[in-house]
Amino acid sequence: MSEPVDIYLATGNGHKLVEMQALARDSNLSLHLRSVKDLGGMPAVDEDAGTFVGNAVKKARALHALLDGRAWVLADDSGLCIDALGGEPGVESAYYAGPGATSAANLEKLILKLRDVPAPKRLGRFICVLLLIEPSGKEHNFIGRCNGRLLTTPRGDAGFGYDPIFVPDENHLTFAELGAAVKNGISHRARAWTKFAAWWRARYVAAVLESTL
Repeated sequence: MSEPVDIYLATGNGHKLVEMQALARDSNLSLHLRSVKDLGGMPAVDEDAGTFVGNAVKKARALHALLDGRAWVLADDSGLCIDALGGEPGVESAYYAGPGATSAANLEKLILKLRDVPAPKRLGRFICVLLLIEPSGKEHNFIGRCNGRLLTTPRGDAGFGYDPIFVPDENHLTFAELGAAVKNGISHRARAWTKFAAWWRARYVAAVLESTL
C-alpha cells in the first residue's frame, strides 16, 4: 500500500474541515486531508464568480499558487438554493446577511424571508462543488445535490449553517437533528465526495496497473 497523499482543503471553515475529514476516513482512501492552518491560513479570495464552480475554482487556484504546485488542493463551494426565493441565498449562503455575518444572522434572515412562503413552496436544495487541483495544475470538479424542504422554526443542535431548518427528502428530521453520521451519508457534500472518491479509486487502480506493465 502506498503512503497516503496529502491534500490541502482550501477553506477556513472549521465545520467543513471536520465534516470532510470524516468523509475521508469513512471512504478508506489513501489520502490525508489537511487544514490550511498547517500553511498559515487560507489566502484571501473574493468569492465573486457568481457560481459555485467559479468560486471553488478561485479558492483552489489561490491555494495551489500558494503551494507553488507542491501538493494536491481541494476546494469546496456550497450553498442553499430555494426555489421560492429565486435561488437565494445561493452563492451568497455564507454571507447572506452581509459581509462578515455570522451563521446565526444568516439563518435569521432566511427565516424572515420564508415567513410568508407557504409550506408546499418552501422547496430547495443544497449544492456542493468540490474542485480538485493536481500538483501539475490539472483540474477536476465533482458536484453533489441534496433536495429538501425548509422549515421556519429551527430544530436540532448538530450541524451548522442552515442545517436546523433543512429537512432532506424522504426524512422528517432536519440535518441538525439527524446528526453527523446520518448527514454524512446523504448530504450534498457527501454526494460530491462519493463522486470524488470513485475518481480517486479509479486513479489508484490505474496507477497500480501501469506500474505492473
